Amino acid sequence: MSLFSRGINSSATPRLTLAQQEERLAYRLLAVPVTVVVLLVILPLLWNIFLSFQELRLIELQKLSLWAAEFTTRNYEKVVGARGFITLLRTTLIYSLFGTILPLLLGLTAAVLARDAFPGRGVFRSILLFPYIAPIVATVFVWRMMFNAQFGIVNEWASMLGYPRLSYFSQRYVDLHLFGTTLKWPLALSMVIIFSGWRYFPFSFLFYLARLQALPEDLYEAAKVDGATLTQRFWYITLPQLRVVTATLVLLRFIWTFNKFDDVFLLTGGAAGTEVITVKIYDWLFGRADVGAAAALSIVLAIILAVLLFIYFRYFFVEEEV
Repeated sequence: MSLFSRGINSSATPRLTLAQQEERLAYRLLAVPVTVVVLLVILPLLWNIFLSFQELRLIELQKLSLWAAEFTTRNYEKVVGARGFITLLRTTLIYSLFGTILPLLLGLTAAVLARDAFPGRGVFRSILLFPYIAPIVATVFVWRMMFNAQFGIVNEWASMLGYPRLSYFSQRYVDLHLFGTTLKWPLALSMVIIFSGWRYFPFSFLFYLARLQALPEDLYEAAKVDGATLTQRFWYITLPQLRVVTATLVLLRFIWTFNKFDDVFLLTGGAAGTEVITVKIYDWLFGRADVGAAAALSIVLAIILAVLLFIYFRYFFVEEEV
């Protein structure tokens, strides 16, 4: 090859600048996560939206043709207009709200107790993590045995104290007598929420403990010098420093609890007033073999969650000040 032709080729492919090389590297690095998101999130979402507009039974799914499909909104009318949908939505919101608040309160309490040094602190912290790392099937089995109406240890203790036996996970209401009035307390739903608080508080505990250990001791020493009590130090120093962590935990726990299925399904199967939207989706799909209705209800679930998250980000979310 002549010198002249080599010069032409070299001028046709100029050397990339450092900025251009970094730009190409960035695109290459983003290619893998973008592909994963498209394959595992975007395409299943589009497929689910497509199914939600089809009157389709589970046995007909393998014969579905994309080109001969007929679209209808009857699935949305069926699930939203079904009897008990408002009750279903209310139960889901109550479970999500208290299933978010209770783990945070328990996690904060545990973090405050485990923050300062004392003999056996490492063992104490390890024990606190047990509910979160234990298999869900095993923990549900233990809880159902503990609160069994016939031979559960909780009912055995209650009967020794003169209290009646209760079927905690299959009894919808229990009468509470307060100040001369009788209240119907949702027993099964309360037990599911308590189980959620017990199982997931270690996640909040780890977040709160990490933030508490990062707080400067100078703030507490100055407050002690000024005569602040323990309660005042907690209220005016500790809690304001935990605002950002709390905002993050509320967001994560609400999303996870709102989409939670296995806890409720394994504990009660959705019976006794504990049926949430995720359990209802399972019932539409496998109990009634209605793919279209199950897909439509899952889209409704996503829309409701998106609206709630928009409200949270718009009015309640707290960002860290730099």
